[in-house]
Amino acid sequence: MMNKPLRDVDPEIYQLIKEEYNRVMTTVQLIASENFPSRAVLEATGAPLQHKYAEGFPYKRSKKTDNVREWDKDGRYYEGNQIMDQIERVAIERAQKLFGAEYACVQLFSGAPANECVYEAFLQFGDPVMAMDLANGGHLSHGSPVNFSGKRYNFKPYGVIENTGIIDYDKLSEDAKEHKPKIIVAGATAYPRHVDFRKFREICDSVGALLLVDMSHFAGLVAGKAHPSPIPYADITTTTTHKTLRGPRGAIILADDIKGQAIDRAVFPGIQAGPHLNEIAAKAVCFHLCMQKEFETYAQDVVDNARFLADELMLQGFKLVSDGTDTHLILVDLRERDYSGNKAAKALIKAGICCNRNMVPGDPRPPMQTSGIRLGSPFMTTLGFGEDEFRMVARWIQRVLHDIENEGEIAMVKSEIADLCKKFPHPEFLL
Repeated sequence: MMNKPLRDVDPEIYQLIKEEYNRVMTTVQLIASENFPSRAVLEATGAPLQHKYAEGFPYKRSKKTDNVREWDKDGRYYEGNQIMDQIERVAIERAQKLFGAEYACVQLFSGAPANECVYEAFLQFGDPVMAMDLANGGHLSHGSPVNFSGKRYNFKPYGVIENTGIIDYDKLSEDAKEHKPKIIVAGATAYPRHVDFRKFREICDSVGALLLVDMSHFAGLVAGKAHPSPIPYADITTTTTHKTLRGPRGAIILADDIKGQAIDRAVFPGIQAGPHLNEIAAKAVCFHLCMQKEFETYAQDVVDNARFLADELMLQGFKLVSDGTDTHLILVDLRERDYSGNKAAKALIKAGICCNRNMVPGDPRPPMQTSGIRLGSPFMTTLGFGEDEFRMVARWIQRVLHDIENEGEIAMVKSEIADLCKKFPHPEFLL
């Protein structure tokens, strides 16, 4: 059965994969953390590379300075990695060039383990850290009490000014002087505005803290020159490689070469073992694509389309956190309505619009209900949606949420969405 295709070996799983492909072909995908990778990335992800163990790195440290990497096969603990070393080396060099970083580690399995490796490299258990509060737009791995980060380290949250939705930098500065954190984390999963990296740098310098920027959500916008880069200000930067980068599931860490030494030890043997070489190859392809001129056009389109969607939603009477967006995502505040974000998201998915419930600043509802929904533009921008389509989506959202129990209107919207999606076909089904 080794050489038979999936549809013959396991028709049940093949059919489920095909059904998921068909689902996204007929619905509007607005989850801000999702995107559709290119065919080249998918081919690299599925390449016959996962068989190989390659614990270690395709380089070793210079004995003279102990912080300069030299490409060398002796960095591996298994033989037979000559080709794998070349693949990882290409991925590293492309990541460095794309983001203008001195050091890059491309082995990270996902975003949360990337942050975990940074904490492992530069913190002791119980050390003070500051990061954005989850309810204000932060991430689980930024110190949530139910996450490893909040259990191992003494996280002190910062937040936004509730009536503006903008980070309260003055309060952050005051609290940093009180808590004296070892690391301050900048970056979030539901913050629609640019982060002022210069202010973060000044605050970190005033208390002797390292600045960790988690740019997982907006890394593709940085790569495409549609968003300010944190690299000149951050000590360490982490990012996933899917989302706006349109790469495979995975993550990378960027820093200077001296800090890279500690990060390497935290990645292996600290947190991870054998890297996924098929994902590393796909990351290399992703970085190559991001360096093309057309990706800059794409990144700007993502930002523009989010603004079109935001503008039309406000015209339709919706309240948005911070009254708009600078990025790829929008946070809709539904507190003035008599239903939760959870109910709104479930009504929208019935109509063919996929988003997620999300807490808003000062949210009176619990996380499983919330008073908001989060919307994003990357996925549908990838498929070719522009201003007209995103404004149409905003009007569909209004039709559904204006009369959330109206099953007839929901069915009508779903039919209209399916008709529109036929005009924007997805990449060819590869299986």
